[in-house]
Amino acid sequence: MQTYQAQCIFDIQATLGEGPSWDSATNKLLWVDIENSFVNRFDPATGQNESWTVEKECSFAIATTKGDIVAGTRDGIVRLDPRTGEVTLVANPDTNSATNRFNDAKCDPRGRLFAGTISDTRTPGDANCYRFDSQFNYVTVVPGVVNSNGLCWSPDHKIFYYIDTATRKVDAFDYDIETGDITNRRTVVDIPESMGIGKPDGMTIDCEGMLWTGMWGGASVCRWNPQTGELIGKIEMPCPNVTSCCFGGDKLDQLYIATPRKGLSDEQLKQFPNAGGLFLCQPGISGAETTPFAG
Repeated sequence: MQTYQAQCIFDIQATLGEGPSWDSATNKLLWVDIENSFVNRFDPATGQNESWTVEKECSFAIATTKGDIVAGTRDGIVRLDPRTGEVTLVANPDTNSATNRFNDAKCDPRGRLFAGTISDTRTPGDANCYRFDSQFNYVTVVPGVVNSNGLCWSPDHKIFYYIDTATRKVDAFDYDIETGDITNRRTVVDIPESMGIGKPDGMTIDCEGMLWTGMWGGASVCRWNPQTGELIGKIEMPCPNVTSCCFGGDKLDQLYIATPRKGLSDEQLKQFPNAGGLFLCQPGISGAETTPFAG
């Protein structure tokens, strides 16, 4: 198994750093601090970070083809104008905001938005994953989950990979790029508690079709072969919890990693002072671009 190292490039001490996505139009990294309701835009070239407040636990932020940002919150999907800070609610399919909020999301290669919710009480069946078109019309694509999390598409766009963290698995579906429909669900990676590497959280994919998952409770980002289910690589992280990662940079060969401070004791925070920071790994391979929302 190959091992990699990552360096903290922005020590911001986010409470629940999550959802990194690369904006190729600006060459900047979008990411969120969920519990502080911040949408952030980090410039790796300068080290500067811009922030906007989006009420009610902002869980993801993705650039759009119109130049604004689409984001998920407890109250639904919103659009954020980074020039003015104006926030507009555009859709809310999951109206049970007292116990559910939006969680991870990503756009497919055609720019459709796939976004899922999480049950605060981790009640089986309470959450869902939705697909939104450019007008925010939606359908439920993965119903009855607990914690809709990492998602990505194979390099040939024929497979959709998906994580419901509670299952400790990565599942695959056949993917129809023309319609956005998913079929034939099966498990490709199983991560039992006995492995001792935590639970899978956010996810991306590299140009070889290998999966990279942030590991909550595993102090790592793991690289998996979905053809065999084998763990083939690991980024050792100086943080007990790792949420998500994405490829960025001009050549998409830089892996940006988000981490939280949430859930750590005072003693752990002293032991892991960079928890809540943004990290960078250069794994020697390029990966998937972040497709902007086509609407």
